[in-house]
Amino acid sequence: MSRMKKILIGIAVGIVIIASVVSGAISDRLFGYKILDQFFPSRQGSLAPSLTQQRILTEESVVIEVAEKASPSVVTVSVTKTQRVLDLFEFDPFGIFQQPSGREQKIEQDIGTGFIVSQDGLVVSNKHVVSDTQAKYRVITKDDQEFEVEKIYRDPVNDLAILKINPAGNNLKPIELGDSSNLKVGQFVMAIGTALGEFRHTVTTGVISGLGRGITAGSPFEGYVERLDNVIQSDAAINPGNSGGPLLNSAGQVIGVNVAVAAQGQNIGFAIPINILKESIENFNKTGRFERAFLGVRYRMISQDLALLNEVPQGAYIVEVVSGSPADKAGVKVGDIITKLDGEPLLEENGGLAKIISQKKIGDWVKLTIWRNGETLELETTLEEFKE
Repeated sequence: MSRMKKILIGIAVGIVIIASVVSGAISDRLFGYKILDQFFPSRQGSLAPSLTQQRILTEESVVIEVAEKASPSVVTVSVTKTQRVLDLFEFDPFGIFQQPSGREQKIEQDIGTGFIVSQDGLVVSNKHVVSDTQAKYRVITKDDQEFEVEKIYRDPVNDLAILKINPAGNNLKPIELGDSSNLKVGQFVMAIGTALGEFRHTVTTGVISGLGRGITAGSPFEGYVERLDNVIQSDAAINPGNSGGPLLNSAGQVIGVNVAVAAQGQNIGFAIPINILKESIENFNKTGRFERAFLGVRYRMISQDLALLNEVPQGAYIVEVVSGSPADKAGVKVGDIITKLDGEPLLEENGGLAKIISQKKIGDWVKLTIWRNGETLELETTLEEFKE
């Protein structure tokens, strides 16, 4: 065999060997044949699962740690009251114009959530959770200790309430309060509460979806609603019964008080920023009560779009004036629009009437700019203390 033929045969054999190796590698990666993994392990295949698993385990550990840290401080709020129940089986065909008979029935129901803020027995919840002044309330801890609520202090401006219980030697664990001044959209949050008034200490997670929202908060158990401005929106599942529970950050600190769930939306919940509560608690610790400047109106904010549509100015549209209140004494009437307070425009963007009033003190003299039937009026009054 000539020298040239040997060279050509060698080249052909080399091409076959190279082609076999390349095709094997392709088959190994495309079709899962792991022969080459014994010689050339895939770095991506070995590292990616561990990184994913590490991230999942880290997220899980944060949730577990926060839940274990905060849950002993979270309580269920239960109501006890008596109401008349109609007896549907007592039917008298000749008594259709008579008042139906009934009987008194005692009702006990878990209606909301709260959290402990002091060892001497102060518990925070929503005002709408404990709005029935004729009912009796109690709080139940995670380890099923029950305490009768001895006194309720309701904030006249915000949907907040402080419940006073007697710890009676029990070692209550106050929750740690955080800071809501530097919250960011996308920040991780957790909610703990008695979901649907039935499932105690339900833990849900999510992120902050929005800041500075305005909502109407209320309770399906109590039939109470009020307007709140500058609240936190999150997608952590919040259900009726979660009201009054803590919204927590990844450090286990309370950054908000869960207050409402959007009736027309899915996975949209709202919370009052914790700094508002901290101001209220500081004031409460000094005076033993909520001292808030009180104007005495119920209103709805008129947005720019609504103002243009109805050819009226932006401001607070008055739907109710409390009899004997500073607003009543000043001459404010239902249907008025308060456009300015002490010269400051009342706009949704700046928090509206509630935000400006919250910055005032009891006894402050204020000037109200009123729009009434196309005319602008200037009224004056002195803010008073809210009394239940």
